[in-house]
Amino acid sequence: MTSPPADGAAGAPLSRNAAWAMLLVLLSGFALSQAYRTVTAIIAVALQTDFGLSPSALGLFASLFALTFGAVQLFMGVGIDLYGLRRTVLLTAPLSIVGAAVSFWSPSYAWLLAGQALIGLGCAPAFLACTVFIARHFPAAQFAAVSGISLGLGGVGMLFTGSPLAWLVEQYGWRSGFATLGLLSMLSWLLIAWKVHEPAPDANAGPRQSWLAATREFGVLLTQPYSWGILAMGLVAYASFLTLRGLWLGPLLMERQGWSLVASGHLALVVSLISLVSPGIFGRLDPGPLRRRRLLVTTTSIMALLYAALGLLHTGWLTVALIIVIVTISGGSALQYAHVRSSYPPEATGRAMAVLTMAMFLGAALMQWLTGLLASWAVHLGFDPFAAVMLGIAAMLCLGAGLFQTLPVSQRLAKSA
Repeated sequence: MTSPPADGAAGAPLSRNAAWAMLLVLLSGFALSQAYRTVTAIIAVALQTDFGLSPSALGLFASLFALTFGAVQLFMGVGIDLYGLRRTVLLTAPLSIVGAAVSFWSPSYAWLLAGQALIGLGCAPAFLACTVFIARHFPAAQFAAVSGISLGLGGVGMLFTGSPLAWLVEQYGWRSGFATLGLLSMLSWLLIAWKVHEPAPDANAGPRQSWLAATREFGVLLTQPYSWGILAMGLVAYASFLTLRGLWLGPLLMERQGWSLVASGHLALVVSLISLVSPGIFGRLDPGPLRRRRLLVTTTSIMALLYAALGLLHTGWLTVALIIVIVTISGGSALQYAHVRSSYPPEATGRAMAVLTMAMFLGAALMQWLTGLLASWAVHLGFDPFAAVMLGIAAMLCLGAGLFQTLPVSQRLAKSA
């Protein structure tokens, strides 16, 4: 990672209070991206009614945010490297405002997809900017804890896509959700423009790296065998949570359990509250490099079993209990960023985090799309679509955990253990 460019006022390194204040402002953008990526769970039934969407079309709609978000992570990483995280966020975030407006106005499914794509692009640097900021301005020993807390605080955005959004949808329709999120996105952009300023780089840092050279450095990461194990886990761990919370939670509760929209929103709110806390807990319980790796495999394997149970068992109270336990354990995926930091040298940390973030969201897009196909296939054959969805998630988690366990670890990680 190159030295941060001068996108703010020159001066000494940030104080602890200033670093936390700026991180909290950056997290406002991440919180909104969390809201955008989980909105489908509450508006899914309304979209199916208004536009006649099949389960596969609904899965494509939900996956498009994660697809566009993940597809440009490498470019976001290069932009942050070369021009600074503040400039990158401020230049990109307005696309999410435009996307929210398009979604609010959309007269057809095609326009809905266009809005989702724009929102995903606009939110693309949101969490990467936060993780790079933490890596630059907080001590290395605090990285796991601070990034876990940040993941939890970013989950505040999901609180909106629980009971509040359910109430809005019942009162004013699903378009009101996008209107509200668009206004909040504009406020976040103004706060970041006002409050976030990094110190200027060392004047002796040398000339700025070219785009081509910076992009080539991402390719170097993929030549390392241990990168593929990290990517395998990155593709499935967070994706499973986002597929449940961001797509299937509402339909599962409303269609299988017969819950109302607002009741489903209440459970979504509880799930979101848990997601605020669990990443921070796992961050504080971080057991260290090699034991962290074993913990990631263990929690992912347990989640696979829980998803299988969620698909096969239909009892109402058991469904709620399984969802709560799954979301709690999902917080362990926050340790993937600490694992990346331990696996790569400091100069590659930013690029490695961008690659992991890309994998996490491309994995979410893939899983949401595939589960939509599985649901449509199950309906066509007369099977329970939610059983097909949850068993599919369980199988993908097993595959990711198996590859992560089997592929080698970096020499740097082995030496630090």
